[in-house]
Formats: sequence, structure tokens, C-alpha cells
Amino acid sequence: MLFQDRLYGEIEIKDNIILDLINSKAVQRLKNIDQAGYYFPYDENYNQITRFEHSLGCFYLLRKFNASIEEQIFGLIHDVSHSAFSHCIDYVLDGDQEKQDIQDSIFKDFIYKTDIPEIINKHNLNLEYILDEKNFLLQENNIPDLCADRIDYSLRTLISLNMTEKEDVLDILNKIKSENNRWFFEDVEIAKKYAKLFSDLNKKHYCGQNSVTMFKRVGDYLKYAIKNNYINGDDLYTDDSQVIEKINKHLNDSELEILWKAMDNGKQLIFSKENDFDLEISCKSRIIDPLIKINNNLVHLSEIDNEWEKHLKEELKPKRYFIKNIEK
Repeated sequence: MLFQDRLYGEIEIKDNIILDLINSKAVQRLKNIDQAGYYFPYDENYNQITRFEHSLGCFYLLRKFNASIEEQIFGLIHDVSHSAFSHCIDYVLDGDQEKQDIQDSIFKDFIYKTDIPEIINKHNLNLEYILDEKNFLLQENNIPDLCADRIDYSLRTLISLNMTEKEDVLDILNKIKSENNRWFFEDVEIAKKYAKLFSDLNKKHYCGQNSVTMFKRVGDYLKYAIKNNYINGDDLYTDDSQVIEKINKHLNDSELEILWKAMDNGKQLIFSKENDFDLEISCKSRIIDPLIKINNNLVHLSEIDNEWEKHLKEELKPKRYFIKNIEK
């Protein structure tokens, strides 16, 4: 099987277990789950990334660096528990907005409800081992350390939003290395460049005003639909288009129509100051502190750059936004 990927180019897959998992209902569903949520009305530069594309990218990055087949599988299925509209769900089901981790909290239980266990068992691999992210530090690691998940989604999104030249992104990708389950660079300037681009991406996209507006607008639309029994909890685990189609059968409800238009038109919230607001919204902040090999030792960028150390401490804090005069 061949895939054309915006980040890695042509990907060829021959492993039977990977092919079986790619063709599973659980992984195929991710083709219709937007990585950002429902972002395109809020940024005209956005070229959609799906959870499927990102998951396939994690698998391939891990394979490229000779991770075990179990870790490659974990990379491929790690996002299966995402609901429709991705992290917008944390603004619907009263999740922790500063962590945005509902999908992580339900991951194992969710997997057991899919066709994935049957496939893993068919190929005589240990499902419990595969479902434990602690076994796979190349794929998953805590912020601000690098991991395949963080590397893939950041580089992919930089391309999607046209925030830098693709050549710059490929330069970073080609110079990253791994050893003993740790990602690192040997070039200090490349590490700094990547860290700065990631920080810019965080401010503009991951916890920027466009995303906060999207979280609020999509959240209000979905909460209203659930409250009025237009959809139920199970519907949230179909996909983006199916949820919208089911809800919008009820657009004769004028309140729903207002919420839908505000969400679909990208209508911006009015941001205010801490001493004058009607609603406070929190948002997860993402930042990286790349490892660099110097004299055969691995050190974080923050250990050799005082300015980055200060910036890191500030950006690790969740972002709080104050909203004034919420209009539908």
C-alpha cells in the first residue's frame, strides 16, 4: 500500500498487521476527524489535517527510527479514542481545559470497544503491553520533551498553516535523531529554530484566539444539541460530518441555527481584560525544550540558553482568556 504524505512524501506499507489496523473501522474513522477540531472557518490559511493523517505519520516516523513493531502500532492507534471535533470535546463534556486529555483518560476502555483487539490478537501480540504508553517513550513523552506525537503534529501543522517554508520543516526533520528512547539534535541552531517555530505555532494556533473562539463556539453548539437530545454521547464518537448532519436536521430550532452560524462563520469572540469580563476560558499551552548532544552529552536547550529557560517557564503555564459580551 502506498500513501502520499505532505511531510514524509511517499510511504509504502507492507506489514500485514499495520495494513490490517489501517483498514480497521477504528482507524478509518479518523479520516473524518479534524486534527484541530473545526478550524477552517477561523483561519483561511488552514489546510485540513485529519487524525488519520497524523496517526499514520507517527507510525511512519517511528518506523523510520527503527522503533519496535509494538511502538509503531501504538503510534498508529494512539488517537483512536478522539471524539468528533478532537479537543473541542473538552469544552463540551466539562473536561480539564488546561490539559485537554479526555481522549487519554478513556483510551484503553475505548480501544476494547473497537475492532483493534481482534486484529492484535490475530497477529499474536500482547494488547495490554501495546496499550500502555509508558512502554513507548519515543511515541509519547511529557511536555516539554520531544516525542513522535509532538514532532509529527507540529511539523505537519507548520506546513498546513504555511508558517514557514517546507524546506525549513524538512531540514528540522532530517536533522533530528534518536538514541535510547530520546529525540535530540546535534546542531544547536536547528534545535533553536525548531523550538522557536513550535512556540510561534503555540501562540498562533494551539492556544491562540482563533482556537479559543473555535473551542467556545463548537462547545456551545454541541452542548445545546446534547441538551435538546439532537445527538447523544455515542454520536460524538462517529465523526465530524455525521455529527453535523444529525444536528443540523433540527435547524428549524432558531437557537440552534444561531449557534451553528456563529460556529460555521468563524464569528470571533470579544476578548477583554482580567478586570472586566463575563467569561473565563482556559487553554492548554504547548512548548518544547529540545535535547542537544554536546560533547557526547545530552542537554536541554534551556540549560544552555537562559532566555529560552525563561520563555519555557512562562509558556508551560496554561493560557487564560477573558471574554466580554458573549454574542451568539
